[in-house]
Amino acid sequence: MENNQKLGQAAGTVGGMTLVSRLLGLIRDLVIAMQFGATSAADAFFVAFRIPNVQRKILGEGAISAAFIPVFTEIRNQKGEEDAWIMTANLFNILLTVLITSSLALAIFAPYIIMVFAPGFMPTPEKFNLTVLLTQWMAPYFLFIGLAVFCMGILNTYNMFALPAITPAILNICMILGTLIISPNLDQPVIGLAIGVITGGFLQFVIQIPAIFRCGFKFIPSIDWKNPEALRITKLMIPAIFGLAIYELNMLVDTLLASLLPEGSISYLYYGNRLVQLPLGVFGVALGVAILPMLSHQVANKDFSEMIKTIAFGIRLILFITIPATIGLILLRFPIVNTLWERGEFNRLTTEGTTIALLYYSVGLCAFCGIKVIVPAFYSLQDTKTPAKVGIYSILLNIILNLILMGPLKHGGLALATSISALFNVILLIYLLRKRIGLMGGRKILSSVIKLFFVSGVMGIAVYFFNVTFFDPNSKLVLKLLILSADIAIGVLVYAVLSRIIQNEELTFLIELTRKRKNKSSA
Repeated sequence: MENNQKLGQAAGTVGGMTLVSRLLGLIRDLVIAMQFGATSAADAFFVAFRIPNVQRKILGEGAISAAFIPVFTEIRNQKGEEDAWIMTANLFNILLTVLITSSLALAIFAPYIIMVFAPGFMPTPEKFNLTVLLTQWMAPYFLFIGLAVFCMGILNTYNMFALPAITPAILNICMILGTLIISPNLDQPVIGLAIGVITGGFLQFVIQIPAIFRCGFKFIPSIDWKNPEALRITKLMIPAIFGLAIYELNMLVDTLLASLLPEGSISYLYYGNRLVQLPLGVFGVALGVAILPMLSHQVANKDFSEMIKTIAFGIRLILFITIPATIGLILLRFPIVNTLWERGEFNRLTTEGTTIALLYYSVGLCAFCGIKVIVPAFYSLQDTKTPAKVGIYSILLNIILNLILMGPLKHGGLALATSISALFNVILLIYLLRKRIGLMGGRKILSSVIKLFFVSGVMGIAVYFFNVTFFDPNSKLVLKLLILSADIAIGVLVYAVLSRIIQNEELTFLIELTRKRKNKSSA
């Protein structure tokens, strides 16, 4: 129970900070949607931004931490703090060298990279050249964000979650300011957005530097490429990057194929994915970030029974949150998109295209979040290869389904293929983890899922009828916001009351955790 409380507190901290960042992200997307809508400039930016941003999501949501935290914890326990920091300084220098080289390569070879990731832009030279220009502008972001997530890995090792989790908010603020202040003064307004990206990436790195030095980090101006621990972390990190990249690689495949569909398809996928990213980031990523240090500590102490309990609890907790969130996103997809974004260049046609993408991405929400919890279990065992192998199968399945579904369903088929491949990914990972560590309380998880679906179904009925009765897409923004807020409030209330009636353990845990945090704050 104590471990569950620690996990809940850490996930709550990360989730709270991430919620702030994601809400700012919604405001950012609102500003971008008003300024650029689903135009060719928007499509060009989303393609150019996705390339370096994939690195942020992969490294920032676990690749560096997956390789660094278990090894750092082991060295610190066996050899002492000093040796652990020497290894860290050497690894920092190696990473710095690799990132500088990669950023330069991204800028130099941008035209060829865009040929691969957006072949559908080539028949339109203006759109293709703009995408190349934006990619070159944002190449330094690749360097800054890589260093920022390395700092995050260090801080998470010392159970410092708040600062790293809030830094993405800086990126969102810079992108908002770039769009509102810089863009109107440029001949090519979308470049102002790219300037905001570079500035945000730089500040994300700089703001964490004092914190890592307080932990004990020291910069040593030398590189040992053959350092055993550095080589070991590199060997763990390469498959970890691939394993955690599955969702992003699938999104890249979606973007590539969407460039072959009618104009606006890439933007529809981007906006729909952004809405799914809110619960995914606040709950899935937060729990994944918080659970890895705890699992690594349990493995280092050979406390495998506690490890199994922690994993099972993490699965139940993520399902408790994502099952009703999935139903809510599906039922309220039109009111959400219409209320948040339908103004300026973002018209009704863009709203309808975005709701289709949101519908099919929502189907995979439980799987997207579940992967964030299951994969760290493998990483805590210093096994980064298994998730990578499963990921290969998932990508192949996604490509096949994309080619089958994009004909009849257009961009919606691409989103659905990503969701189905994620479900396949998480089911296979759970099966392989169970074979390795034994039973994980499957019957209890299944019983909980059945109850959650019943409660979520009742919640969905209440939300549906309230929304059909009161929501008018043509009414004033303030009224739409009030009705949408009431929709969400009714859903949360019905879900919470019914969960309380059936004595759901996860709700009881969250209530107790909240009560203890309030008492601690009061004290």
